[in-house]
Amino acid sequence: MNMRTLSVLAGLFLTSIHMAGQAPAAAPAAPGTATCEKLASLALPHATVTLAQMVAPGAFTPPAGRQGRGAPVYSSLPAFCRVAATLAPSSDSDIKIEVWLPASGWNGKFQAVGNGGWAGVISYAALAQAVSAGYATASTDTGHTGDSGAFALGHPEKVIDFGYRAVHEMTVQAKAITSAYYSAAPTLSFWNGCSLGGRQGITEAMRYPADFNAIVAGAPAVNAMYLHGARMAISQVVHKTPESYIPPEKYPLIHTAALNACDALDGVKDGVIENPSICHFDPKVLACKDADGPACLTAAQVDTARALYAPVKDPKSGATVFPSLLEPGSELGWAVLAGPQPINTVQDTYKYLVFNDANWDWHRFNTSTDIALGVKKDAGVINAGDPNLKPFFERGGKLLMYHGWADQQVAALNTVDYFTKVTRAAGKSVVGKSIELYMVPGMGHCAGGPGTDTFDKMAAIEQWVEKGNAPEAIVAAHRTAGAVDRTRPLCPYGKVAKWKGAGDTNDAANFTCS
Repeated sequence: MNMRTLSVLAGLFLTSIHMAGQAPAAAPAAPGTATCEKLASLALPHATVTLAQMVAPGAFTPPAGRQGRGAPVYSSLPAFCRVAATLAPSSDSDIKIEVWLPASGWNGKFQAVGNGGWAGVISYAALAQAVSAGYATASTDTGHTGDSGAFALGHPEKVIDFGYRAVHEMTVQAKAITSAYYSAAPTLSFWNGCSLGGRQGITEAMRYPADFNAIVAGAPAVNAMYLHGARMAISQVVHKTPESYIPPEKYPLIHTAALNACDALDGVKDGVIENPSICHFDPKVLACKDADGPACLTAAQVDTARALYAPVKDPKSGATVFPSLLEPGSELGWAVLAGPQPINTVQDTYKYLVFNDANWDWHRFNTSTDIALGVKKDAGVINAGDPNLKPFFERGGKLLMYHGWADQQVAALNTVDYFTKVTRAAGKSVVGKSIELYMVPGMGHCAGGPGTDTFDKMAAIEQWVEKGNAPEAIVAAHRTAGAVDRTRPLCPYGKVAKWKGAGDTNDAANFTCS
């Protein structure tokens, strides 16, 4: 990539950040410290404000252990009014929220941020990013503490809080707090989240279509109970026999073979499979000719690798119960779903939500019966798979979805499947106007991997709201040691980035979505 291109990209990036942080002409000036402190006495329904204080520039330090993945440098934060509150919409609710309000330069808008895993913590890093960009912003712990599902045992109201109620209640109260501080309501309200945060955003669109004008939902764990069941089922396949398990030291072997088969299908050999859906890699090419060894797969390991790429099936009926969990190009992250045991998120779901037994053993899982049982027990609280988003779209709502093709945790095809069902239910005319999906080649779960995993989601959704149509491409970057070494356009689903045949293949300008 030439220096001129890098300079242009850097200028665009800085301009977008500057514009995001600017207050529109009609936005009121932020009140001072006294007004912030007065929010402590603000009367809110079934809510108690527990903190209202002005935080000086660079003075915020998150609680120990809660800095957040990819946390910004908190020392560079601007001054803001920090409000904490406890919400109790039910007799067993204990929902903590924080609302951060820029002391100056408010852009007149509200951005709520999502969680990951089981939540159980305020998303401080995401709050910091939002307030730095000029948004009034809010986060919730969803009503419990700690990244575990143990809170659910014997507490059905807390499960409802986690499933959907906490985010909605936070949104309502945060908007009220924002309006009280600035003496003006936000002109636009945005949601921004990935993984659980992606599911939270889509759940908002399903259940509370008036809460947000626009939603960014990355790697959304929709159809969550089916997803958990499929991940449990694949663990049983991986451990069908001791010989079935693929040791992690063989992942690079399989990854290299997948790249050899499919990397160059897009015309550029760059260590990334652009479109895994047309990759027909068969791990049988790695089958051992003789005894097991580090450079081959045994017959049982070949079967396991094939199963990881294939749709999850009911072992008795042979019926497909879930799309494939992993795509070609994801192999270096297989330890998440094909490790020694299912991840805790999955085990906790069945322990505390389905079987109500903290001692339940995952080896007892029955694919033929327990996936359906989990969906039935959940009764739609967490599952969130309704494709009818017409009420949200009819209000002018925008839903920007994105997902990494190399996601090692939440199935990429689950998002493709949901997107397809939504557009089928609402009609193709909503694509690009009300909903759009951007698949990210080579990106892992929400971030990471050899793909171009860094892009400005909020700038993209802001552009969409302003212009009325989803971006025809979103320029994304890959960084090594903090320096950009590749850019590519992320294309609306159904299109892929195609090299024009000339110019640097690490420069997005030399690609088109086709």
